Amino acid sequence: MTQKTLTDADLTQFTGTEHWYRHGLVRHVLYTDGVKYVADAGGAYWLIDEIALAQEFDDRLAAEPFQVWTLAVGENSSAMLICDDGNLHPLAMKEIPYTDFPMREIRFYFVDNTILLPSEY
Repeated sequence: MTQKTLTDADLTQFTGTEHWYRHGLVRHVLYTDGVKYVADAGGAYWLIDEIALAQEFDDRLAAEPFQVWTLAVGENSSAMLICDDGNLHPLAMKEIPYTDFPMREIRFYFVDNTILLPSEY
């Protein structure tokens, strides 16, 4: 198994997207080049799934037009995935017992049925 590497510097190259990728299970959800890069380089397709599936199964989230999703990884390799409305009002929270995600924290936006990096907004 190869070591996953992903840094904030890697993500600065994404300031828009040339391609749109459709989520495999939640077909109305799209994601950008930057999000695909995070999923590939960080082994984090599960993270895209968490965001997309939440739209399908949580009516409160589906009704929120702008969402900020933050994954914060702790020292013990557990993590917390938090969704807020962009004004730090929490909408959803999920504890992740174990992850090997290579960054301590990453943030995504979800707007217009699209998952994107903040730099792609």
